[in-house]
Amino acid sequence: MNFELLKKVYSGRTVFLTGCSGFKGAWLSVWLTTLGARVVGYALKPPTEPSMFHALKLDRHIISIEGDVCNGAALTEVCKTYKPEVIFHLAAQPLVRYSYLEPKETFETNVMGTVNVLEAARQIETVKSIVVVTSDKCYENREWVYGYRETDPLGGYDPYSASKGCTELVVSAFRNSFFTDSGIGLASARAGNVIGGGDWATDRLLPDFVRAVVSNKPIHIRNPHAIRPWQHVLEPLSGYLMLGSLLLAEPEKYGSAWNFGPRDTDVLSVEEILRLAIDEWGAGSVETEALKQPHEATLLKLDISKAEAYLRWHPVFSCREAIKRTVAWYKRYYEDSPGDMFSFTVEQIKEYEQLLQLRS
Repeated sequence: MNFELLKKVYSGRTVFLTGCSGFKGAWLSVWLTTLGARVVGYALKPPTEPSMFHALKLDRHIISIEGDVCNGAALTEVCKTYKPEVIFHLAAQPLVRYSYLEPKETFETNVMGTVNVLEAARQIETVKSIVVVTSDKCYENREWVYGYRETDPLGGYDPYSASKGCTELVVSAFRNSFFTDSGIGLASARAGNVIGGGDWATDRLLPDFVRAVVSNKPIHIRNPHAIRPWQHVLEPLSGYLMLGSLLLAEPEKYGSAWNFGPRDTDVLSVEEILRLAIDEWGAGSVETEALKQPHEATLLKLDISKAEAYLRWHPVFSCREAIKRTVAWYKRYYEDSPGDMFSFTVEQIKEYEQLLQLRS
């Protein structure tokens, strides 16, 4: 990936980004600003306190508009006002266990929220590129030992996973019905479990670890042997940025579904991830919960050969490298209380760009 070329693509362009107050959305907002984009963020208030959004003082760096993707009229009005060329749709209800408590909210946000974004895009003549972010959990999980390909069946046992499978169907239907031969590129991006500084969501492994270690308590885990495609947040975001730029140039060629995940050597268990995090932090302990838990997949891997072959995208960090940078971000936050986290985040992005250039 050539970031100088990416900068030429995004510099001066208006990018509409839903979910800017969330973890991945905040990271993508920062990265887009470093590329010179005019970022218009649309999201609910940050879902946690602390939050990445507040830690970065992100509202000083982007146009931030508080809004709900379930409100189609308000969302469309914002798009008409700012006339974006590129849309990244990240707003979602992102938690599996919460989806058992609030299935209706999960489907409304993840499915109808996507419908509203795509309906708004149809009414804005400036829009040329749309990337809808879904999840590795959109696949019908058969506990295979090999990774799922983009052509494998969609599904979902729990409401969250099912909602992401539905979102993929929505994207496909809109592409086939409205965006073919329109000059507008529409793609979906399926990524696995991401880690990185600034995530304080509940029921996520590294945020739970950080809360435990700074409180000098053990971290309680549900499924120590569950396998997930762990990756640093910058890995899939680099794929989203590349995909968004290619859709501008060749919308028909790149308008499809894409997996972004780690290599097989970095698909580790929950317990293995925590052992690496404890080693990197120099503190922490683990306890396994014996309580009955809602169903969660125990084995989930993605096949990334399509992105490697056609986008020339590939992962940069090993799992240990990803954890090292994640721990460094949180340590900087808690030690500096919180210090200039925006600049530190930019430093980590620049370091990633340099490593990716060297390893390409």
